[in-house]
Amino acid sequence: MTQRAAEFDWEALRKVAREAMSHAYAPYSGFPVGAAAQADDGRTVTGCNVENASYGLGLCAECGLVSDLQRTGGGHLTHFTCVDGKGALLVPCGRCRQLLYEFGGPELLVDTPKGVLPLSEMLPQAFGPDHLTQ
Repeated sequence: MTQRAAEFDWEALRKVAREAMSHAYAPYSGFPVGAAAQADDGRTVTGCNVENASYGLGLCAECGLVSDLQRTGGGHLTHFTCVDGKGALLVPCGRCRQLLYEFGGPELLVDTPKGVLPLSEMLPQAFGPDHLTQ
């Protein structure tokens, strides 16, 4: 069951994201990123960025997080946070917002520097799986 933003322990999720960030592989940018999310069954999933000498092949922390979600049983993301190397909150880029939309939908709660927002406010009029079934 999804908890409302005010009732959710965001600091605990940020702590998990910071721990995930400590495993990032960012030798080229020097910008490690960690992400953590809660799934609808209460599981916490994580990811960190993994760079590559061929810059375009780098993987964002959100990619690792979604992979972890699928690896541990799938489901639906309900709460998401992302941090930089200093533990400060980050906002996912457009590509990652689209990835999160696929696995969390418009109601996914995203922890941002300006407060918790539903993904629908960060990715308005999003294209998603439902468009492919129409």
